[in-house]
Amino acid sequence: MAKMEEVRKEEGNETHKRKKGGLRTMPFIFANKVCEKLAVFGFGTNMISYLTRELHMPLTKAANTLTNFSGTASLTPLIGAFIADSFAGRFWTITVASIIYQIGMISLTMSAVLPKFRPPPCTGNLPCQEAAPWQLYILYASLLLTALGSGGIRPCVVAFGADQFDETDPIQKTRTSNFFNWYYFCMGLSILVAVTVIVYIQENIGWGWGLGIPTIAMFLSIITFVVGYPLYRTFDPCGSPFTRLVQVVVAAFRKRNLPMVSDPNLLYENDKLDASISATGKLLHTNQLTFLDKAAIVTNEEAIKCLSPETTPNLWRLNTVHRVEELKSVIRMGPIWAAGILAITAGAQQGTFFLQQARTMNRHLTPSFEIPPGSMSVFTMLSMLITISLYDRILIPTARRLTGLNRGITFLQRMGVGYAILVPAMLVASFVEIKRKQVAADHGLLDNPHAIIPISVFWLVPQYCLFGIGEAFMSIGHLEFFYDQSPESMRSTAAALFWTSISAGSYVSTFLVSIVHKTTEWLPNNNLNRGRLEYFYWLITVLQVVNLVYYVMCAKLYTLKPLQVRPKEEAGEVELGNRV
Repeated sequence: MAKMEEVRKEEGNETHKRKKGGLRTMPFIFANKVCEKLAVFGFGTNMISYLTRELHMPLTKAANTLTNFSGTASLTPLIGAFIADSFAGRFWTITVASIIYQIGMISLTMSAVLPKFRPPPCTGNLPCQEAAPWQLYILYASLLLTALGSGGIRPCVVAFGADQFDETDPIQKTRTSNFFNWYYFCMGLSILVAVTVIVYIQENIGWGWGLGIPTIAMFLSIITFVVGYPLYRTFDPCGSPFTRLVQVVVAAFRKRNLPMVSDPNLLYENDKLDASISATGKLLHTNQLTFLDKAAIVTNEEAIKCLSPETTPNLWRLNTVHRVEELKSVIRMGPIWAAGILAITAGAQQGTFFLQQARTMNRHLTPSFEIPPGSMSVFTMLSMLITISLYDRILIPTARRLTGLNRGITFLQRMGVGYAILVPAMLVASFVEIKRKQVAADHGLLDNPHAIIPISVFWLVPQYCLFGIGEAFMSIGHLEFFYDQSPESMRSTAAALFWTSISAGSYVSTFLVSIVHKTTEWLPNNNLNRGRLEYFYWLITVLQVVNLVYYVMCAKLYTLKPLQVRPKEEAGEVELGNRV
């Protein structure tokens, strides 16, 4: 009888496990991401038009405001990841952060609807009145709230979605790698709607509706995500990952004068202590950064205290090999992370100077309909979506037969292709700018910054498409890399690293624009036709070439993390113990 009862309990556990996670959770998670991205890009894509036309900001100030906001919004994920991994968990971090984001969107929409929150419209040829400081404070407060909300959403949603697949199951592990393609594809679809429908509403109906619809979408995303709670695989947070990293550094420093052990097998290991942070597998010792191994050297005094696996050592003096290797993994990812910064700097131009170029060009599809400048990024999204589809359906199966890898090509190779594509993308952008100004000169429009130059806006399509193709390789490869190579207890933090590279890239863009604007006449505030935007694009092209060479060197030297995967049954036991 006792044995039958035990069997029934095991079957119950298996049924419980089957009910949690898997493909059935994807509609709720993807619906949340689609609505959230619709909100983000619904006001972000065309925001430079709002700042320059509604708040009458100078062009370079508006461009820097947007890149600073993008940088801040991409830096706050470090805070959100810390909260999620330390004590709140990913589900509750996403939920609370979404509510904060919702408040920011409501505030921004109200400032667009109520006339007193904007300067008066321009009249005739008189100089436009810029927004008052208090009006800008409301704008900045709204943007700050959305940045804080993004900080909780961005690092957690992608990790939370990948968590729904059991990495100890060979079938589900392949779905984890496909998840990143699905994730980016759904995100691309929502962005496509944002840069077409939402931008059209902003340009032709009004900013009240143009911001109100993304605000409603954000509200729906919160509801959709919370409804799926009973189906999610959720786990207890494992404590502050930053504390564990600092503990390793402190312990290694304290033992800096100790001689290194002759055999790595003598270093301290405690599977029970590490169980909560190594549910799917244990990190194995590597021969890199060996000075950190001193944190796992067991002194004679510690050997007496730690004879029993039940004993928890003072982690500020002694750490396990697994915890030391966590820190090594993070350090090894650093150079690869840094390569994404200059790539983002190039991509940042799509929302600023690309858009201003489009505004001066002939955007008519028919005599009565013209494409809003902010909708030009639809070509980025379309090319990205097509590339992801071809990658998932054609490239991966073909490459899999040649390489024997489940992914087809490694995420390092995928990122490298993306970085390489950015070089011709910026070159094409510079040549198109030369052509645009040549046509303006031929028609005597160089000194008329508000005139529409008789050159089709479709000249910009190649550069937008190249950026879309590059992003399909670079950004998805980046996400895969951080999720796969990070310690499993730090995956929200690893996703935050992806966003911090975007943050750093945005700030570098701000720095470049500011320096170039102050020291040259390439980027004038009032008349792009008299500037030398192509020189600025060439500068970024050179930076992309340098970045590509740097990345190839880093990728060749990179060592994948060594992981001893737990048996499925053992991993399941740990998972059930950690599940909320």
